[in-house]
Amino acid sequence: MLTHRKPVQARAQRTYDALLDAAGMLLGEVGIERISTNLICERAGTTPPALYRYFDDKYAVIGALAERLMQRQNLAMQAWIARYADAGLEVLADRTIDLLREMHAITSSEPGALWIMRSLHAVPNLTPIRLFSHNLVTDLLTDLYHIYLPHVDRAVLRRRTRLSVEFAYSLDEMLKEEAVDVERTFEDAHFVFKAMFAYPDYQLSSEA
Repeated sequence: MLTHRKPVQARAQRTYDALLDAAGMLLGEVGIERISTNLICERAGTTPPALYRYFDDKYAVIGALAERLMQRQNLAMQAWIARYADAGLEVLADRTIDLLREMHAITSSEPGALWIMRSLHAVPNLTPIRLFSHNLVTDLLTDLYHIYLPHVDRAVLRRRTRLSVEFAYSLDEMLKEEAVDVERTFEDAHFVFKAMFAYPDYQLSSEA
């Protein structure tokens, strides 16, 4: 897994953030293959030594961008859970669409988000970032749903929750790739997610 070195001082943090912001903008313009550390430095108004103080190569920069995006999404997820945790399973099912909309808003506001998401699939060294985030979200939601579905085998619950997480991320990526009716697509997704809560075995489950 690619690593990067986090800044400590405020001035260094500004340089670090400027590099990430520049890289995000460039990703949206030129894509993964054409982006380079020199282009990032030029756009950020800094020098290559400044970049290499924190990143080994362009993929480490993209990895840091991905971590920043995933962190924003995870914080939104945790806030959503805190908001509806005590509301009951029916409300959770109904308000899942709010979470999908918020995730879409987060990625829409992140420069280069589509290419960041693509890189998490295309670059092997970045895969652990995607898997960590997806598993974190899956575990948080599984813990939440298990409160209301204690009779459902946890392995079944987690498998189906992970499926819904993958669907949610794919939905967000699709909305950025294709010229689709966003609102109608959210309506379709709302139906699919609500249907998952009525899936067989959620009433009585002993499946392993």
